[in-house]
Amino acid sequence: MTQVTRRPPFGEDSPVRQRTVQAGGLEVPILEAGSGPLVVFLHGFPDHAASWAGILERIAQEGYWAVAPAQRGYWPGGAAPDGSYNIVSTGQDVLTLIEALGRDEADVVGHDFGAAAAYTAATLDPKRVRKLVTMSGPPGRQLMNALVSDGDQQRRSWYMFFFQSAMAEAAVAHDDFAFIDRLWREWSPGYELPDAERTALKETLAAPGVLTEVLGYYRQLFTPPADEATQSLLARAFGAITVPSLYLHGAEDNCFSVELSDGMDDLFTNSFERVVIPGAGHFPHVEQPKAVADHIVGFLNS
Repeated sequence: MTQVTRRPPFGEDSPVRQRTVQAGGLEVPILEAGSGPLVVFLHGFPDHAASWAGILERIAQEGYWAVAPAQRGYWPGGAAPDGSYNIVSTGQDVLTLIEALGRDEADVVGHDFGAAAAYTAATLDPKRVRKLVTMSGPPGRQLMNALVSDGDQQRRSWYMFFFQSAMAEAAVAHDDFAFIDRLWREWSPGYELPDAERTALKETLAAPGVLTEVLGYYRQLFTPPADEATQSLLARAFGAITVPSLYLHGAEDNCFSVELSDGMDDLFTNSFERVVIPGAGHFPHVEQPKAVADHIVGFLNS
């Protein structure tokens, strides 16, 4: 039986390598393993690229080049060059990274805000995204409708509105990021993030300047871009998805309920499959890494 190993501190014996890549005006830190067709893994919040480590190893064993970049803002010196954290910018980051890695196309896997970037990359340039895997975050149109009309989802998404306040940085960082511990407990009931992984995540968020940049994703979430060109791209990003797609959602997700993804197949014009992962909350790639890796491998190899 194939296992998925989890080890965020990357020692000399780890097949996961670390380096930086010049892309989009930034020196982007990446984790990578293997060689072959490119598969890009995009993290969300509150998370970081290291949470993909075990799955990178598994995907590499299957003959792929698995790469997990840090999303813009998630490292010192990684602030968005244009100040933008909207999905147009993060989606374009995906396409820029594919080019920077010397490839014409890639399979793209995204979780949470990483899913939003993955959807956008696939709608902005579907020729560059061969297959799409997203999890724990339906397409933007689906989510925005819920935030307007679904009282239960509004209650679950209280943090999005709190992050608009000036006190958010202090509140999140207080007491060794107890706020982050609370989100993980609430969003993935019954799951406890191992101490080493919890420490590594908090070190990412505590690095100079990172927390303010990360909150920028939320502070720009409800603000339409001012320029017409970006508005046009944003409209495209909310359009139909034309590449073969797989969607995964944890059955116990208490951030975005599994019901939020009901009916999302209408937004996909190519092959589409939705899979609910038993025993997983909002972070299925961390909570049930073998099940998630099996689904990804089966989809990529199909």
